[in-house]
Amino acid sequence: MVVSKNRTRGEPDGRKSCRAFLRPEGGEKMPRKPKHPCGYPGCPELTDGRYCEEHARVMNKRYEKYGRSPEAKKRYGRAWKRIRDSYAAQHPLCEQCLAAGVAVPVEEVHHKTPLSEGGTHDRGNLISLCKSCHSRIHAERGDRWGR
Repeated sequence: MVVSKNRTRGEPDGRKSCRAFLRPEGGEKMPRKPKHPCGYPGCPELTDGRYCEEHARVMNKRYEKYGRSPEAKKRYGRAWKRIRDSYAAQHPLCEQCLAAGVAVPVEEVHHKTPLSEGGTHDRGNLISLCKSCHSRIHAERGDRWGR
Protein backbone atom coordinates (compact mmCIF):
# COMPACT_ATOMS: atom_id res chain seq x y z
CA MET A 1 0.00 0.00 0.00
CA VAL A 2 1.11 3.56 -0.71
CA VAL A 3 0.08 6.47 1.50
CA SER A 4 -0.86 9.63 -0.38
CA LYS A 5 -1.99 12.97 0.95
CA ASN A 6 -5.30 14.54 0.07
CA ARG A 7 -5.58 18.05 1.50
CA THR A 8 -8.92 19.73 1.82
CA ARG A 9 -9.79 23.34 2.48
CA GLY A 10 -12.17 22.48 5.26
CA GLU A 11 -14.69 20.03 6.62
CA PRO A 12 -18.44 20.69 6.35
CA ASP A 13 -18.46 21.88 9.95
CA GLY A 14 -15.70 24.44 9.21
CA ARG A 15 -12.76 22.54 10.73
CA LYS A 16 -9.56 22.26 8.73
CA SER A 17 -7.96 18.84 8.52
CA CYS A 18 -5.43 16.79 6.67
CA ARG A 19 -6.44 13.50 5.12
CA ALA A 20 -4.66 10.64 3.51
CA PHE A 21 -5.88 7.86 1.30
CA LEU A 22 -4.40 4.51 0.45
CA ARG A 23 -4.08 3.27 -3.08
CA PRO A 24 -2.84 -0.18 -4.06
CA GLU A 25 0.62 -0.40 -5.56
CA GLY A 26 0.61 -0.84 -9.30
CA GLY A 27 -2.62 1.16 -9.58
CA GLU A 28 -3.08 4.26 -11.67
CA LYS A 29 -0.24 6.76 -11.55
CA MET A 30 -1.00 10.22 -10.24
CA PRO A 31 -0.22 13.01 -12.73
CA ARG A 32 2.88 15.07 -11.93
CA LYS A 33 3.30 18.80 -12.14
CA PRO A 34 5.59 19.88 -14.97
CA LYS A 35 9.18 20.68 -14.03
CA HIS A 36 10.31 24.30 -14.01
CA PRO A 37 13.72 25.99 -14.25
CA CYS A 38 15.97 26.18 -11.18
CA GLY A 39 15.54 29.42 -9.20
CA TYR A 40 19.28 30.05 -9.04
CA PRO A 41 20.24 32.94 -11.38
CA GLY A 42 21.41 31.67 -14.77
CA CYS A 43 20.73 27.97 -14.14
CA PRO A 44 18.57 26.37 -16.89
CA GLU A 45 18.26 22.97 -15.12
CA LEU A 46 14.66 21.72 -14.81
CA THR A 47 13.56 20.66 -11.33
CA ASP A 48 10.53 19.73 -9.21
CA GLY A 49 11.59 21.93 -6.29
CA ARG A 50 12.74 25.54 -6.08
CA TYR A 51 16.37 24.75 -6.93
CA CYS A 52 18.19 21.95 -8.74
CA GLU A 53 20.10 19.49 -6.53
CA GLU A 54 23.42 21.33 -6.95
CA HIS A 55 22.05 24.78 -6.14
CA ALA A 56 19.84 23.54 -3.29
CA ARG A 57 23.03 22.64 -1.41
CA VAL A 58 24.53 26.07 -2.17
CA MET A 59 21.43 27.92 -0.99
CA ASN A 60 21.12 25.81 2.19
CA LYS A 61 24.73 26.54 3.02
CA ARG A 62 24.14 30.26 2.41
CA TYR A 63 21.06 30.23 4.64
CA GLU A 64 22.91 28.46 7.46
CA LYS A 65 25.75 30.98 7.27
CA TYR A 66 23.87 34.27 6.79
CA GLY A 67 20.13 33.80 7.27
CA ARG A 68 19.82 31.74 10.41
CA SER A 69 20.09 33.40 13.82
CA PRO A 70 22.99 32.36 16.09
CA GLU A 71 20.51 31.35 18.82
CA ALA A 72 18.82 28.87 16.48
CA LYS A 73 22.18 27.42 15.48
CA LYS A 74 22.93 26.69 19.13
CA ARG A 75 19.54 25.05 19.78
CA TYR A 76 19.32 23.00 16.60
CA GLY A 77 22.76 21.45 16.14
CA ARG A 78 23.99 17.91 15.60
CA ALA A 79 22.53 16.67 18.90
CA TRP A 80 19.04 17.81 17.85
CA LYS A 81 19.38 16.04 14.51
CA ARG A 82 20.16 12.76 16.29
CA ILE A 83 17.25 13.20 18.73
CA ARG A 84 14.87 14.13 15.89
CA ASP A 85 15.88 11.16 13.74
CA SER A 86 15.53 8.64 16.57
CA TYR A 87 12.14 10.08 17.60
CA ALA A 88 10.87 9.98 14.01
CA ALA A 89 12.05 6.36 13.67
CA GLN A 90 10.04 5.40 16.78
CA HIS A 91 6.99 7.47 15.74
CA PRO A 92 6.80 7.09 11.92
CA LEU A 93 3.26 8.51 11.56
CA CYS A 94 1.79 11.95 12.29
CA GLU A 95 0.44 11.67 15.82
CA GLN A 96 -2.43 14.13 15.28
CA CYS A 97 -3.61 12.48 12.06
CA LEU A 98 -3.26 9.05 13.68
CA ALA A 99 -5.53 10.19 16.53
CA ALA A 100 -8.08 11.12 13.84
CA GLY A 101 -7.73 7.64 12.30
CA VAL A 102 -5.59 8.61 9.30
CA ALA A 103 -2.11 7.20 8.55
CA VAL A 104 0.17 10.00 7.27
CA PRO A 105 3.98 9.67 7.36
CA VAL A 106 5.91 11.98 9.68
CA GLU A 107 7.67 14.97 8.08
CA GLU A 108 8.45 17.15 11.11
CA VAL A 109 9.27 16.63 14.79
CA HIS A 110 7.74 19.47 16.81
CA HIS A 111 8.41 20.79 20.32
CA LYS A 112 5.14 21.04 22.27
CA THR A 113 6.69 23.79 24.41
CA PRO A 114 9.06 25.79 22.19
CA LEU A 115 12.71 26.02 23.18
CA SER A 116 12.37 29.81 23.23
CA GLU A 117 9.75 29.44 25.99
CA GLY A 118 11.81 27.09 28.14
CA GLY A 119 11.04 23.78 26.41
CA THR A 120 13.63 21.03 26.04
CA HIS A 121 14.55 18.26 23.61
CA ASP A 122 13.07 15.75 26.11
CA ARG A 123 10.92 13.09 24.40
CA GLY A 124 7.92 14.13 26.50
CA ASN A 125 8.09 17.55 24.82
CA LEU A 126 8.20 16.18 21.26
CA ILE A 127 5.47 15.17 18.80
CA SER A 128 5.80 13.83 15.25
CA LEU A 129 3.69 15.66 12.67
CA CYS A 130 3.00 15.86 8.95
CA LYS A 131 3.76 19.17 7.21
CA SER A 132 0.07 20.16 7.21
CA CYS A 133 -0.43 19.68 10.97
CA HIS A 134 2.90 21.37 11.78
CA SER A 135 1.99 24.42 9.70
CA ARG A 136 -1.47 24.58 11.26
CA ILE A 137 -0.02 24.57 14.80
CA HIS A 138 2.35 27.43 14.00
CA ALA A 139 -0.36 29.38 12.17
CA GLU A 140 -2.68 29.07 15.18
CA ARG A 141 0.13 30.20 17.51
CA GLY A 142 0.89 33.12 15.20
CA ASP A 143 4.66 32.66 15.49
CA ARG A 144 5.33 32.23 11.78
CA TRP A 145 4.71 34.23 8.63
CA GLY A 146 5.19 37.60 10.33
CA ARG A 147 2.06 37.61 12.47
